[in-house]
Amino acid sequence: MMRCMGYRIGQGIDRHRLVAGRRLILGGVEIPWEKGLLGHSDADVVCHALCNALLGALGEGDLGQHFPDSDPRYKDASSLDLLRRVAALARERGYRVINADVTVLAEKPKLVPYRGMMQERVAGVMGISPPEVNIKATTGEGMGFVGREEGMEATAVVLLEKAD
Repeated sequence: MMRCMGYRIGQGIDRHRLVAGRRLILGGVEIPWEKGLLGHSDADVVCHALCNALLGALGEGDLGQHFPDSDPRYKDASSLDLLRRVAALARERGYRVINADVTVLAEKPKLVPYRGMMQERVAGVMGISPPEVNIKATTGEGMGFVGREEGMEATAVVLLEKAD
């Protein structure tokens, strides 16, 4: 059996409730809307899913292990900063990000106008170019917690390569 040691794939998922009175931050971009995501940090499901995907590829547990919600240092923290720290961990372990693919599940608002800004911000902190980050959105078609506009979810997949 041949084993390729140069590449690692990670998958991540995150979801948060929508509530009034919070800013909506996705992919490090503030999106004007009447609701935001509830969480200890800024609750950016895009960045959280990417963090979990990177940590999974590295075999380093999950976001909650590295940035526990019981720690006051992470209260209202920028998830883009958390992603920056996790990407730095990947580099410390000798890996570089090749690409990332993210799906956001949200009934509203429409995310197309913010897609490019999200790609730029996320790519910048991961050390790759924006075309190497794909961010797409889909709705819940009125079904489940996403369809009822109770929350949002994001899934992410990343590919890492062992750096020379």
